[in-house]
Amino acid sequence: MSKSLRLLVIDDDSLVADAIRLLLPNHWTLTYHGESKNIPPGFFHAALVDMHLTEKLEAIEGTDVIRQLKNRDPHLSIVAMSGDINRQTMELCLKVGASRFLAKPLHPDEVLLCLEKIEASLLLRGALGRRPDYEVQWLGQSQPARKVLDSVAQLKGEDGPILISGATGTGKEVVARLLHFQEGPDRPFVSINAAALPEQVFESEFFGHVKGAFTGADHHKMGLAEAAAGGDLFIDELEALPLSLQPKLLRFLQEGEIRRVGSSQFIRVNARIIAATNESLPELTKKGQFREDLMWRVMGKNIHLPTLRERSGDIQILAEYFLNMKKNQKKSLSIDAIEELNRYDWPGNVRELKRVCEQLLLIAPLPLIRGEDVRATLPGRRNQNSSSVGTPLELVQLSTMLNQFEQSVLEKAINEYDDLDDL
Repeated sequence: MSKSLRLLVIDDDSLVADAIRLLLPNHWTLTYHGESKNIPPGFFHAALVDMHLTEKLEAIEGTDVIRQLKNRDPHLSIVAMSGDINRQTMELCLKVGASRFLAKPLHPDEVLLCLEKIEASLLLRGALGRRPDYEVQWLGQSQPARKVLDSVAQLKGEDGPILISGATGTGKEVVARLLHFQEGPDRPFVSINAAALPEQVFESEFFGHVKGAFTGADHHKMGLAEAAAGGDLFIDELEALPLSLQPKLLRFLQEGEIRRVGSSQFIRVNARIIAATNESLPELTKKGQFREDLMWRVMGKNIHLPTLRERSGDIQILAEYFLNMKKNQKKSLSIDAIEELNRYDWPGNVRELKRVCEQLLLIAPLPLIRGEDVRATLPGRRNQNSSSVGTPLELVQLSTMLNQFEQSVLEKAINEYDDLDDL
């Protein structure tokens, strides 16, 4: 890590700061504060604040310090520390702006894990001046989008099952891959869709089979669970998993063992399960369509994804990203085009936005996408006219783009004419 991370420790006991300083990795620097009520100036990536500051800090409460820090930097990661670990204290910490809690006396492993997760969150959000070199990105600056990244970072180092819930098209597989990549991209990542395969085929694909297990099984086959050993196994649309197979998945989660179809031997497999669903598993359990014991097993660590409407502040960021994915088809959005995108409800969420942007690249006649181009691609808005002709700024943008387009056409024609003269 080339960039130094700055940690602020606020505690009336300097020995606490000394102990933390000894634990810190080399790329962290610590600033200790314990002499006055005034928060030290400067930028910090994280802060550890004692909840009960009574001596040198003149009885100022840790909650007041947390509020001051949050007012100064809303994105600061704050960890509250306290020897009082009752529920009321911990809930108060979260209410005033802390994102994590450490119990005193501090345990070295817990402190290091806490800082590791803060660093992972900063990296995912691009707050360290760069984004991680992952194959996928979770884009957005809205509070719901940032909350998702914080949840992903919070699960760094966790090896138990993780459930990603959210409506269709919200980006569940993207989040699954982020969870995978932050543990190390060289680990296996294997995915299967529980709704895409018939029951017998799913069982064979997931657990594998031995030769002669059924008609056509003329050789031994390793299942996807075995292929994911040492990495992550992503099960999409978990709610569609047949009831008859749910006990076998439960055993795999509890015991870390699978049995190939047609075999009597169990095989130990060390793989983390990341499951995704767009249904409410508790509701399915009430209807008898999902096992309760399996539900509790997979819901221990849950990330819920917001709809695109719930993170509407990210629509323009996402649209511009999709419109610039292809180097030879880049186009920009006019102000009225952005307004049209923001007015739409997006029932298909990010997946629908991506499809619309792909259509706009094909049908928009100009490099500048207009509101009427957007309306032509949105269901129910094709025949609607914009209520305004356009602002002067929009007209200037359009005029500039038209001039650039005409210039490029003229240059191309001149070049072709010169080529003919050379023949």
